[in-house]
Amino acid sequence: MRLARNGLWSAGFIVVWLVIGMAGYGGFEGMGVVDAFVNAAMILSGMGPVQVLNTAGGKIFAGLYAIISGIVIFGIAGIALAPLFHRMLHRFHLQDGESAARGRGKIE
Repeated sequence: MRLARNGLWSAGFIVVWLVIGMAGYGGFEGMGVVDAFVNAAMILSGMGPVQVLNTAGGKIFAGLYAIISGIVIFGIAGIALAPLFHRMLHRFHLQDGESAARGRGKIE
């Protein structure tokens, strides 16, 4: 259930980030919805822009969008995979230092 919920949150973040990219390409480069979607999706996936950018504002936006998209995609992957990592910690009985000390009766 947690995996599905985190997957929905991740999908929501991707949609929001794509809409931001589409708005930027539409505003700075005057692209239509489909062209803006393709460029935003390609940047978000790490492939790079499809069309040649003509304005200085569009080029700056594309650069910043690409840099931030690289960080955003790692965050989204972290959100999506957090339940799996949590399950692995329980599966291998890994504990943090405080929990381990409490379990041994040595609370500092």
